[in-house]
Amino acid sequence: MAEQLRLMAVHAHPDDESSKGAATTAKYVAEGVDVLVVTCTGGERGSVLNPKLDRPEVWANIAEIRRAEMDAARAILGVEQAWLGFVDSGLPEGDPLPPLPEGCFALQDVAVAAGPLVRLMREFRPHVVTTYDEEGGYPHPDHIMCHKVSVAAFEAAGDAERYPELGEPWQPLKLYYDIGFSKGKILALHEAILATGAESPYAEWLTRWDDRPDKGPRITTRVECAEYFTVRDDALRAHATQVDPDGFWFQVPMDLQQRAWPTEDFELVRSLVDSPLPESDLFAGVRATSHAR
Repeated sequence: MAEQLRLMAVHAHPDDESSKGAATTAKYVAEGVDVLVVTCTGGERGSVLNPKLDRPEVWANIAEIRRAEMDAARAILGVEQAWLGFVDSGLPEGDPLPPLPEGCFALQDVAVAAGPLVRLMREFRPHVVTTYDEEGGYPHPDHIMCHKVSVAAFEAAGDAERYPELGEPWQPLKLYYDIGFSKGKILALHEAILATGAESPYAEWLTRWDDRPDKGPRITTRVECAEYFTVRDDALRAHATQVDPDGFWFQVPMDLQQRAWPTEDFELVRSLVDSPLPESDLFAGVRATSHAR
């Protein structure tokens, strides 16, 4: 009998699990995969992006509110969830940028900060791990640190000589970076909206695209998960302080999204199994070997 498949998705803040790869995790949960979302920080320094909740009493209790929002989103996605316990670094703004707050996640020593994640990997024993690329998906200091810690933990979890006090070694088999936006995806959505006669919210974004690299060529794995886009959006709305329900992310009709780009996309960056590219399944190459794990 094949072993239970397990997926670990490592994220920087509460709400990231609902905006990055959420339909994929919901799909795998529905298929019987155990999914653990790891949240590195509490999101304490996040902005209140929903104007309806931009109130003093919300700001005064933001840490508790964000935990409650995470609980609601976790239930919607059907995942397990664990906190690493680091403090949000905030997103510095200005020229020059101000220093990061003392003690925040982004200022931790990577080898030390990877320890709690190594422990979780050895306890949960994921076959597949997803996280952000070297730019953090976008250059937030916590996202970049999340990348560094995830890669370090992936490489250390199976080594009995590293972190010997943190449990029996377990080597995950595959590591992926989430590729949330590519030029191809944005262009497909943009053109699909224009074809309906509506105004595209992506028009300005596309005019600036030449200033940023296109990560589309890095995509190795496209997971068909359009039927779970509604679950993704419900989970994202559960993070009510972080998302304006009348804002940008919800302007594109759901049926159009599902038709124009029905996948979530990833880059396979480490693999200890044979999984020819391109893939349509994060567990490609794992399913045949999981009985021996």
